[in-house]
Amino acid sequence: MKRKLFLVVLVLILAIFLVGCSGGGIVTPATDEAKVKSVIQDYYLAINDQNWSKVKSYCVYGSDQYYKVSVMEDVANMVQQYYGTLTITCFANISNVSVNGNYASAYIDVTIVITAGYYYDAASDSGYLYLQKIGNNWKLY
Repeated sequence: MKRKLFLVVLVLILAIFLVGCSGGGIVTPATDEAKVKSVIQDYYLAINDQNWSKVKSYCVYGSDQYYKVSVMEDVANMVQQYYGTLTITCFANISNVSVNGNYASAYIDVTIVITAGYYYDAASDSGYLYLQKIGNNWKLY
């Protein structure tokens, strides 16, 4: 009797666990709008990590945005050379995502804080980022 009760309780616990893992609904594929937001978020996370090759991978090769990343990398290396270990922290708020075929835009408010040794700088900016769909991937250009 105790063993049967134990098995019933175990089955109920497993059932509750599996239902809890399902997320409560049907999983739908990510929309282009969600993919655009994800690329922009990942772009800024890669800047925070100073993983410049990854940052560039989110850009169309040879585009203005790709060039800006190259300049940012050079400046980061120079600041680190003069002041020591560099920390970059970006906060981006993404809004007004618009997708039109293979092109998209998103309005962002971004704040960047840079520290290295006794060096400190912070800047805020806002404006549109533009993206192009290449294959199945969105990239900034």
